Amino acid sequence: MKKNLKREIITTSDGSTTIHFPELDEHYHSKHGAINEAKHVFIKNGFDYVLASKDFPELNILEIGFGTGLNAFITYLEAAKIRQKINYVGVEAYPVSVKEIALLNYVEQLSAQNNQTIFDKMHESSWEVRNEVIPFFFLTKRQQFFLNITDSDSFHLIYFDAFGARVQPELWGVTIFKKMYDALIDDGVLVTYAAKGSVRRAMQEVGFTVERLPGPPGKREMLRAKKSK
Repeated sequence: MKKNLKREIITTSDGSTTIHFPELDEHYHSKHGAINEAKHVFIKNGFDYVLASKDFPELNILEIGFGTGLNAFITYLEAAKIRQKINYVGVEAYPVSVKEIALLNYVEQLSAQNNQTIFDKMHESSWEVRNEVIPFFFLTKRQQFFLNITDSDSFHLIYFDAFGARVQPELWGVTIFKKMYDALIDDGVLVTYAAKGSVRRAMQEVGFTVERLPGPPGKREMLRAKKSK
């Protein structure tokens, strides 16, 4: 992904905003609904699915593509309902600017005005350190290329939200998914909006057990992968 591409804020089909790269026709989130995609892929089929399996004193989540912070914020809102302790690590090579963050309408669209300070704190907090956003939610933002990730047996859940294979195919192959497999604990889960056959095969090649699931609005399918023992 070239660093200096033109960027614009657009409104997606569910009323929530996202960042669009006109030159590539690529978005940070689905144009069919940024919030709907986040809730369906990462919360329903990731966060809720993992928590339904057992109790976690602390749930460790890795997000590949921290971006606008939407997935982190919705995860916080869901965790707050049940007081689930979260250790959230978001990796992003090119952090979104403060000016762009101010133009996003996630707090309003999620009817979460009482948590505006939490959203702001997520983006204002320092990079490369573990920040206590609130006593049960800890956020570490790492400015890092995905190819440089070296975590091992650390996470229960990965939100894989990289730019699509059409524009960054190198992020959807065996090399990256081997890093994801290593970063998960046994029985750890990875969820992504993608459903291409080549992506599924790359996951399977490194050892994941992969299932196709109904996708969010605008997509027929998505993938969920589990690190088998």
